[in-house]
Amino acid sequence: MITIKRFLILVYILSTSLIFAQFEDEEPNYPPYVNQLGYNLNESKRFVCYGANEDLPFVIRNTRTKEIEYKGTILNYEGWFSDFNPISTDEYVIEVEGEDHGISVPFKIEEHLLERKSTKLGYDFFVDVRGFADLDKYNMSKVYSGGPSRDGGAFGLETIFEVLQYASNPAVFDNWKDELGEDKVADLIDLILWHAEFAYKYIDYNGSVKNRHGTLGYEGEPRMNYDYWNTLDHLAAVCAAYHSFLKPYLKEETYQKYRKACLEKWEAYDRHKVVRYWTYSRKWVDKGFQEFNEMGNAFGQSIFSNLFMYICEKNEQSPEADKFLKYAQDSAKDVITKWDFNNPRHMWWIRNAEHITPQSLGYFMLIAPGLTPEGTREKLEAWTYHMKQKTSNFWKYRVHSETEWAHPKTKELGGAPALGGSMFLISHLLNDDKLRNIGWAQVDFVFGVNPVGTHLSNKSKTRLSLGGYWEGVENGWPQSLEGGYGELGSVRGTLDGSPLDSQFPIATQIEFVEGKMNGQTFSNVAYATEGWNISNRGWMSTLTFSTLGSHTIKITDKTGKEINAVKPKTKIFIELKAALNVSDEKDKCWVDVYIDDKHQKLNLIETAANSGIFKGELKLPKASKNVTVSYGYLGFEKTAKVIVAD
Repeated sequence: MITIKRFLILVYILSTSLIFAQFEDEEPNYPPYVNQLGYNLNESKRFVCYGANEDLPFVIRNTRTKEIEYKGTILNYEGWFSDFNPISTDEYVIEVEGEDHGISVPFKIEEHLLERKSTKLGYDFFVDVRGFADLDKYNMSKVYSGGPSRDGGAFGLETIFEVLQYASNPAVFDNWKDELGEDKVADLIDLILWHAEFAYKYIDYNGSVKNRHGTLGYEGEPRMNYDYWNTLDHLAAVCAAYHSFLKPYLKEETYQKYRKACLEKWEAYDRHKVVRYWTYSRKWVDKGFQEFNEMGNAFGQSIFSNLFMYICEKNEQSPEADKFLKYAQDSAKDVITKWDFNNPRHMWWIRNAEHITPQSLGYFMLIAPGLTPEGTREKLEAWTYHMKQKTSNFWKYRVHSETEWAHPKTKELGGAPALGGSMFLISHLLNDDKLRNIGWAQVDFVFGVNPVGTHLSNKSKTRLSLGGYWEGVENGWPQSLEGGYGELGSVRGTLDGSPLDSQFPIATQIEFVEGKMNGQTFSNVAYATEGWNISNRGWMSTLTFSTLGSHTIKITDKTGKEINAVKPKTKIFIELKAALNVSDEKDKCWVDVYIDDKHQKLNLIETAANSGIFKGELKLPKASKNVTVSYGYLGFEKTAKVIVAD
């Protein structure tokens, strides 16, 4: 029989135990997670402070002056400060008041900061991962998956996105000329030409490659040893770029050799249509033959390749242009009618190649807006609506379903790093600022606004010594798999991992695990595998399409007033706003000038350090009727025109 005294003692012990259990299980206070690099001026800006109470005040403090320069409140764990646009090179921190959340790491807010700190790293990755630098000594049998990148065959499609990156902001690449080829040629141009020659050299190769055989081919038929079909996709991009910007660097004889190969093999290699069920995967997430996959049969891939051949043949004034246009239209119709946003095999299941579907359909609108099939715009509007639904959470992360944030086992590097590029392109086409803001949230996710609170790239001593890491980023991904098939430990700009489902909504504890982790479940591990080339390809697309909403060009008179008509022999002034400020000094750039049928490049200089605005002047010759100034190529052109008349 229990006495009253014993009962009271028991109640005290139980209540005390519950109190201590509550303290032991109490969620810790997390600091504000910010984009550790910083934010672009006049673009969306946000941070996440998990666990912070609603309407909790926060301030932004200048680390140099110690002054508070902005105040706001938290809603749904998010703090927004998009309207904070200081003209300064100072750093800032975020402090959340009232609770012990601490302060954020320092960050900057500058004109085109993302592009300034990431553009070179975007293609440096592809410089470093080439199987062999010397094509004459290239040994396919010793490169995992056969190259050109170490952990990716021709299905990597690197050349397509290298061409687009150059086209989006060409003058910036003149700042880097000393790594490949001749010092007079931009490294990115040399890299594009290297990939083109690789594709041509192995255009019909079907021999052995290291550790990966028989992944490609139709179900029920013998599988290919090497994905030689996709070599045409690389060559098509180079053929399209020849008349736009490659002509000074690529011999016409070589260009015609590439073009001839494409024309002869296009239908035989099925580059004219969407190919389904021809990639075989052994991976746990998508084992067996796949309708679409990240490895060379991405949904929408044929839109890109056929458009590039259409551009090429149109420039050649060839009747073949109409054929390729129809192929592109047929491929786009296939996407419009068959693309099912609720079918994971059409979306996140494609993983690193998912970005190609919206980007290819959007690129069709960008490059040939009057020639897209009926329903193109409506399909992209529907995708936009779907993405807004799937990112309506405080991380702005595209969730898999109502019950799952991300996959429980596999990396999601094909998600946020590439999704930003898709959103930048589609928001530009649809004039949708909200979608662009969500695109910037994907960039923030890459740079630390995620459940682990780190950049998605491991900040190793090796990468730092190579200049291969983002300046200003304090905390990198906790792990990397340096010795994987891609051997990316010493590769600049590599993305190493992304949170798994178990790390959402917040990673309470992170363990370090050595060795390969494919196919296993680690609830407290910041999962890392080889980031490999098609992960970084998606990131390159984000850097490329980010410029669409921020580049402008205009022609003015001496007072700065924009003009569209001018008298002969008058001096005109060109003003370009673009992601071209790469140093803390006044930078230089160039634009294309077309005076009637004559072309020249005009040099511009930045108005002030880090202003991102470049100006130059031009005196018109007497015998001129039309003047056009242009910046960018292949759909990324920003142009201004004046008519010359007495």
